[in-house]
Amino acid sequence: MQTLHLPAGPSVRRSPLTLNRMRGAALAACVLAVTATTAHAEAAKPPAECAALQAKYPQFKGKALVNAINPHTPGYETIDPKDPSKYIGFDIDLGETLGACLGFTLSYKPVTFAALLTTLQSGQADIVISDIYATEERAKAADFITYSKVFDGVLVAKGNPKKITGINTSMCGTVAAENTGYVEVPLIQALDAQCKAQGKPAPEIQLYDNNQNCIQAILAGRADTYVNDVNTVDSAVKAFPDKLEKATAVTIPYSVGIAVPKGKTDFRDAVMAALVTLQKAGIHAELLKKNGLPVENLEAPRLLVVK
Repeated sequence: MQTLHLPAGPSVRRSPLTLNRMRGAALAACVLAVTATTAHAEAAKPPAECAALQAKYPQFKGKALVNAINPHTPGYETIDPKDPSKYIGFDIDLGETLGACLGFTLSYKPVTFAALLTTLQSGQADIVISDIYATEERAKAADFITYSKVFDGVLVAKGNPKKITGINTSMCGTVAAENTGYVEVPLIQALDAQCKAQGKPAPEIQLYDNNQNCIQAILAGRADTYVNDVNTVDSAVKAFPDKLEKATAVTIPYSVGIAVPKGKTDFRDAVMAALVTLQKAGIHAELLKKNGLPVENLEAPRLLVVK
């Protein structure tokens, strides 16, 4: 399984247990990814302005497109507990509503997070709407339309026994569970030199394929922290209030974005125009509220394109 391109940094350490878990998770993900479900959520009624967009971009009307997702992020995209053939969450609702605005339908291809962009590049998916942070490095693989500010939470065991206060030297000598391909990985790796300068051991990073495995690593005592989207962290604390807590929230200099294939500028521009239309109509904010996500994170769409 290929991983997202990340800035160069010190090598990530993996314990044998971590490697075994990664192999098992990767195999399960490959089996899961064979079939893309066509079940979807009910899209919000598109505003009247969408008719003009369908007239401007008629090539997408009636098309059946595929959205690559990593369905393990509560609030954004997860398997529907009432119907395992369906997915629910903000990203699912947003994709369906964008489709309704431009006249296309979506099916879903579940993959590991690290395979989201490679799946898009290979032509197995047409779009990625899956709580993915838009970075300059990732924009070398796909064009991004950003739409949300990013705030990360630092998840720890109840009582924060290691006294972790963020992505800083308080993480020296601790074990961080992270997803393969996440932007937090190089940020934690970058602490190596600072820790060594203080005579402390560098942080260890265990790599997993989804959020739930990272959270389980803390619950099982294999890891001390997990740094990810603050809403994901808050959801974990809500699920295990006696075992987990959020040590702090940190600002990450990225935005959440929708990834589309490079070279398909007409599709990119159509999605951008539809997203602007949904924001102006207040639909974007309503979808955030529906899924329990903070509306204040919303930001005006912009393009992140790297040649």
